[in-house]
Amino acid sequence: MPVIESLLDTDLYKFTMMQAVLHQHPGAEAEYRFRCRTPGVDLARHIDAIAAEIDRLCTLRLSDEELDYLRGLRFMKSDFVDFLALFRLQRKYVSLRPSASVPGEIELEVKGPWLHTILFEVPLLAIVNEVHFRATHGAPDEAEGLRRLHDKLERINDAVGFDDCRITDFGTRRRWSRAWHEALIPRLAAGLGEKFAGTSNVDLARRHGLVAQGTMAHEWLQAYQALGPRLRDSQVAAFEGWAREYRGDLGIALTDVIGLDAFVADFDMYFCKLFDGMRHDSGDPVAWGERLIAHLVANKVDPRGKVFVFSDGLDIDEVMRLYAHFRGRCLMSFGIGTNLTNDLGPEPLSIVMKMVRCNGQPVAKLSDSPGKTMCDDPGYLAYLRQVFGVAEVVAGG
Repeated sequence: MPVIESLLDTDLYKFTMMQAVLHQHPGAEAEYRFRCRTPGVDLARHIDAIAAEIDRLCTLRLSDEELDYLRGLRFMKSDFVDFLALFRLQRKYVSLRPSASVPGEIELEVKGPWLHTILFEVPLLAIVNEVHFRATHGAPDEAEGLRRLHDKLERINDAVGFDDCRITDFGTRRRWSRAWHEALIPRLAAGLGEKFAGTSNVDLARRHGLVAQGTMAHEWLQAYQALGPRLRDSQVAAFEGWAREYRGDLGIALTDVIGLDAFVADFDMYFCKLFDGMRHDSGDPVAWGERLIAHLVANKVDPRGKVFVFSDGLDIDEVMRLYAHFRGRCLMSFGIGTNLTNDLGPEPLSIVMKMVRCNGQPVAKLSDSPGKTMCDDPGYLAYLRQVFGVAEVVAGG
């Protein structure tokens, strides 16, 4: 059974960003690089199976029914859907080989026009993940997975005062398998009821009548480090480009591309009023929320009307802790990924694929968490920190 059977089997924000790329930066070039953060994992032995799945991925086209679904989303424009009707991923933009320096690791890179490479990230990660778990663990222990899921649902549903807690599935890229993901979604929808806000997976949202959730990812803001104008103005330019594309729709801003200090410095009263909320993806979530509440208040914006989206390695315990802490002070939504779609016993892989260059220039994510910063040019990283006045985040610091 193929790992990916539809180009919609990806996160919504890949399509929302792709539309903006088509309209604003159709000639931009991009380069992405894979990294497995879990030590001691031998992915190189699966390289033939991974390559075969990539070959199959590059044969897929969107069906008329899938295109009609996209056309029905209020923020998708007709010219973009017409472009997607002709689109397919091209194998020539992907390179895969065993690591030349670290036994067991793989070098997986995507390089080509941003418009034609942006959809590779999520399915490539899902392919690596599923091929690995299929080969090393076989079929999932569904009884254990369902037991764990039932425990999560029971705890959140039995908690008093959590009626408007909203949880979204963010688990496509690190799921155990597509089939397991498919089995979980209707159970989540039935078990959580109104607490289930939907899924980031466009294919599952379409076929199960759910809301597809997502706005922007790190690469949108990273690319502007190369697309201009000045590097110091790149984050502001990225937010303005997003606002120009969506005119107030899809208004959740990502805060940790250059770190929270730099975000707060750039996210002025105009952006505070324009955007619907912010998404947390690294650093201490409580400190993050407190800082942004204070920032909104200082800019004469009531935080109770803004959505704080938490999405950094969440489990149910963390969801309940954060919800209890911020209840009544802001609106909240919680994107849970690996802990929903790959919680069956074996340790999940921590894998990412990030943009490292745009138009031939290095770009970086300066994370608020140690170990999550990703850049292949130490000189550029130091320069970026200097320009934005950002200190290096170290463990325990």
